[in-house]
Amino acid sequence: MTTAYEKLLEKNKSWANEQIKSDPDFFSRLSHIQTPEFLWIGCSDSRVPADKITGTQPGEIFVHRNIANLVVHTDINLLSVLEYAVEVLKVKHIIVCGHYGCGGIKAAMENHSLGIIDKWLRNIKDVYRIHQTEIDNKNNIEEKANRLTELNVREQIMNLAKTSIVQKSWKHDQRPLLHGWVYGLNDGVIKPVCEMGPGFEIDPIYKYDNL
Repeated sequence: MTTAYEKLLEKNKSWANEQIKSDPDFFSRLSHIQTPEFLWIGCSDSRVPADKITGTQPGEIFVHRNIANLVVHTDINLLSVLEYAVEVLKVKHIIVCGHYGCGGIKAAMENHSLGIIDKWLRNIKDVYRIHQTEIDNKNNIEEKANRLTELNVREQIMNLAKTSIVQKSWKHDQRPLLHGWVYGLNDGVIKPVCEMGPGFEIDPIYKYDNL
């Protein structure tokens, strides 16, 4: 009997064979160059694969994923990806894409301890606290979670703008453009919620003057 993980390997072989049939030079070309225009910071949720929902091919999007698509200033993993994407790959766009129905968002709205992830979800709770009046005025829990999802994406875009990595690139290269999006699980459509680029004025306390 074929196990679940063996099926993945079989599907991989089938996919690789199909790629070669349709484009014999596909893997040769892919293995020698990586020039994506986009860095995608998305949720780890298995229902939100960046390439599938944007109709892109391997090599077109550089991807980082974590619970609830957060940009945390102490996350060395995220910052390493960001620095490489901006300074080496020279991406022109950074997309933070959340999604409605996010388990991380819902968990952050509750008061149950879930273990080590509590530390991570604290970042979302902070967004809720800042915008609590607006969120609590929504009619039901789904609307509240949807609005928090959108506000969380906005906050992560602002967190990107606060980094010296982005500010340096804005100053010297006039890139990247930052995009905040939310994906709908119910209809498969991406909703743009905010955009930010070179010249955007953030609070002076976050600006670096020696880049």
